[in-house]
Parts: sequence; structure tokens; C-alpha cells
Amino acid sequence: MMLHIADVLSPEQVRQCRSALDQASWQDGRQTAGHQAVQVKTNQQLAQDDPLCQQLGDFVLAQLAQHPRFMAAALPLKVVPPRFNRYADTGHYGDHIDNAVFSVPGSAHRIRADLSATLFFSEPDEYEGGELVVQDHFGSHRAKLPAGHLLLYPSGSLHRVEPVTGGARLAAFFWIQSLVREDTQRSVLLELDDSIQALRREVPDSPELVRLTGIYHNLVRQWSQT
Repeated sequence: MMLHIADVLSPEQVRQCRSALDQASWQDGRQTAGHQAVQVKTNQQLAQDDPLCQQLGDFVLAQLAQHPRFMAAALPLKVVPPRFNRYADTGHYGDHIDNAVFSVPGSAHRIRADLSATLFFSEPDEYEGGELVVQDHFGSHRAKLPAGHLLLYPSGSLHRVEPVTGGARLAAFFWIQSLVREDTQRSVLLELDDSIQALRREVPDSPELVRLTGIYHNLVRQWSQT
């Protein structure tokens, strides 16, 4: 499941983050790349121990925790602290698949990557190229979302960032270990949740709401891994 989640950040919140990111101390992104990725990665990143990275990462996580659509789609159990990157001057990231497991800096915790997320800080007309291309069983999907919007997709997907040939593309990226490991099961739960929410708006007194909500929670109980 690949999902566009709108309005994770408000325009004012995006402006505040951009103000900080535009003055950030960017480093060569290849410093964090593995043996395979370093051959196809050309971008800039904030160092993980940069105070700005931690400050903005904490802010992004706080906003996500209040976003019903993200919570319903990801069902997050653990989240790798967000990182931040910048693509410019033909910067790109060739075809790759994200690591299966990530360590949390400064701790002994390890997180399985079920879902990958990219949160955009640049408007689409601020840069040329830079599309995030994700491949699945149904083909290739290209995304270049408005600032403050997020793309959520399975971490096992082959994906890339096309070269940025003009302007600069700023984004946050991170990984999620979901309560429900299987993508197909998360898709069923999201569809069921969407139906429950629609029914609640249209016929709030329907007795079926209790039954469907119970089915939803029983499926989460059956499929969740903690």
C-alpha cells in the first residue's frame, strides 16, 4: 500500500521548519550510506547528532501522533527518529531497498522497518525533477507532493529519487515498525476504519457501528505483534 497523507504540517509549520533547514549545516549524504547504497546516493543530510535534527525530528513525531490518518494507516509501534535530506545540483538516489532493521542512535533499541515515510518541505514548483518513484506489483508510482504532505509506502519496495536539476528538494524521511507487520492486513484495517468513520458521519446512531468497531479491534488483536 502506498498512501498520500495530506496536511501533516500546516503552512506555518512548514515555514518554520524551512527557515531552520535553509540555514542548516548539510553534510555529504554518502556518509550514512551502506556499501551498496553509496554507489547510487548523491545528496546532503543533517548529521544525526545535529541538535537541529533532533529538534525538528521531535516536532515531526509530535505532529504525526496527532494525525488520525497517519495513525490509522501506519498503526505505529516504534518509529526511527526522522532524518532530513536535501537534493540539489543533480543530486539523486538510485534504485534501492531500505534496510530491514535500524538502530536508534544513542540506545540499544532496534526497529524493524515495515513502512518508509517521506515528508516534503519543498513545494513541487520550487525544484525540477526529484520525484520519488516507488515500484510495486502494479508498476511504478511517481510522487512529488506539496510541502507538509507525506508519502507512506512499504519499506521492502524498490524506490529511487530522480535527479534534481533545478532548485532544491528538502524532506524528512524515517521508518516505522507497525503493530501489524503485513501490508495486506494493514490495508484491510485501513479500509475497515474508513468505512466505520464514514458510517459514523452518515448514521451516527447505527447499532452496526458497535459491531464493526468490535470487528476492527478484534482483527488488530489477532494480527498485532508487540
